[in-house]
Amino acid sequence: MSIVKLSTQRLGDFGRLRRSALRLMSGNAIMVVAIITLLGAAAGVARAQDSDLPQPFLPAQVHPVSTVPSNGDVNPYGVAFVPPGFPAGTVAVGDILVSNFNDKRNLQGTGTTIVDVPAALGTPVTVFFQGKGLLGLSTALNILRKGFVLVGNFPSPDGTCGNARPGSILVINSSGQEVSAIADPEFINGPWDSALFDEGNKAKLFVANGLTGTIVRVDLVVSSSGVTVDGFTQIASGYLHQCDAVTFVDAPTGLVYDPKLDVLYVASSADNAIFSVSGAGSATSDNGRGKVVFSSMKRLHGPLGMIMAPNGDLVVANNDSINPDPTQPSELVEFTTTGRFVKEISVDSNFGGSFGLAVETQGNTVHFAAVDDNVSTLLDWQFPLQ
Repeated sequence: MSIVKLSTQRLGDFGRLRRSALRLMSGNAIMVVAIITLLGAAAGVARAQDSDLPQPFLPAQVHPVSTVPSNGDVNPYGVAFVPPGFPAGTVAVGDILVSNFNDKRNLQGTGTTIVDVPAALGTPVTVFFQGKGLLGLSTALNILRKGFVLVGNFPSPDGTCGNARPGSILVINSSGQEVSAIADPEFINGPWDSALFDEGNKAKLFVANGLTGTIVRVDLVVSSSGVTVDGFTQIASGYLHQCDAVTFVDAPTGLVYDPKLDVLYVASSADNAIFSVSGAGSATSDNGRGKVVFSSMKRLHGPLGMIMAPNGDLVVANNDSINPDPTQPSELVEFTTTGRFVKEISVDSNFGGSFGLAVETQGNTVHFAAVDDNVSTLLDWQFPLQ
């Protein structure tokens, strides 16, 4: 495993970056192809952008890292940064954890590992967690500051959604050991993605269920010794959900919670739209699908993982199983919370590469990471905060 480091550049420097990438061809060929593909796509988007569009968040440079552990797990899905205050263990603050959904046979719903991509460039990738038995670690990956990793377990004995099991949320300590699991098939039924609002001694975990098309809030009590459930509330439902032989399931996926507005944004793949659910952190009942925030047949192609950028925009990955466009494969699409398109870039020249993504800000530096699960690679950008 290796990391290819490129210096920070603006969009106008793509020519020199291409030449730098070509000089690296003696290294990892797949990673170099990923660099050239992403740079070319981003350059094309930059040329196509209207001059009156808002200043975008999506950057131009990328550092690719293999996420394949020693047991051969592939198909990286979840991405999460280790937050400040996380206690000392086998990972460090600023590291990136990545969960694998497939095993070495490439069967979906069978991956058992979370890998640790160190913050220090050039440091080897290691295995943070390796579970036992039938798992399938999904995009539902979050980290509590008190020292626990929460990850969705959406297993299938044969790699098909038709035989998938409800799964659970695994609770893993800072040393990479499973200490408990949150399981209740009424509320946790195919945890496909999640969002976390960490308040220290308590937390709200929002879970998107792939098998039921529902969103559940799990209220948690957190201490240095463990995590317990204070209650489950189904806060949203009615999103289209269906099994898919290629993508496993098309269902509500990416979740972003804005605590200031008490709004949960939901990326629903099969609906090909982004919704907002008001009062998500305090709701005591189901509010349906909420309101459509962004829906575009031109820009969306099965939205999946989603983040809120430091500038307040939303960025969503697309799986290409819904409304595919050969000119926009594996797209990351940026738009405002009022529904205005800002920018898009591809992470792979083929369909189905984009999925999980995460972002953090440290001082004046933004750290943005997204997976290309076609080649089991994490793409890692670092650039100055605008």
